[in-house]
Amino acid sequence: MSVPLTLLGLLEREPSHGYDLKRDYDAFFGRGKPLPYGQVYATLGRLARDGKVVVGDAEPGSGPDRKRYVITEAGATEFESWLTEPVDAEPHLQTVLFTKVVLALILGRPAEEYLDAQRAAHMRRMRELTDIKRSGSLVDALLADHGLFHLESDLRWIDLTAARLDALAREVTGG
Repeated sequence: MSVPLTLLGLLEREPSHGYDLKRDYDAFFGRGKPLPYGQVYATLGRLARDGKVVVGDAEPGSGPDRKRYVITEAGATEFESWLTEPVDAEPHLQTVLFTKVVLALILGRPAEEYLDAQRAAHMRRMRELTDIKRSGSLVDALLADHGLFHLESDLRWIDLTAARLDALAREVTGG
C-alpha cells in the first residue's frame, strides 16, 4: 500500500493534523499493523518537500504544538491520477512460496514438509480471518475476505505443487 498516496487522499477530504491522519489511517488501513508516528511525520515531510502538501501554522494543543497539513493542487492531481489508474494484475510469477519449494528441491530437502507446514499456517490464518469476518465491522469483513481469497488461491497452488513435486524435482535438479 502506498502510505504517501493514502495520506494525500485523507488530506483531500480535509486539512488535518498528523495525529488525526494516523488515527484515520490505522482505523481504515492499518488493521493489525498500525502506522508508526515517525513514518507519518517523515512521509508528511517528504510530501511537503515535494510540494504536495503545505504545512499550516503551529496550533497549541494539549501536548506539543500541532501542525495542520493541507493538500496542494500538485498533491491532489497526483492522488487523482493514482486513484483512477487501475491496479496492475500481478501474476506473482516468483513468490516466496515458489522460491522455497524450488530451493528445497535443489538442496535435496523435503519440500513436501514445507508445503504441509505452509498449508497448516494458511489454515490457521483462515480461521482467524473467518472469526474477524463474523465479529467485525464491514471494513473488517471486507479486509478479511480479501485475505481469505488470497489464502484460498495459495492453498490451491500448494495442492497443485504437492501433486507435481516429483516432476518439479526432476526439472530443477536435472534428474
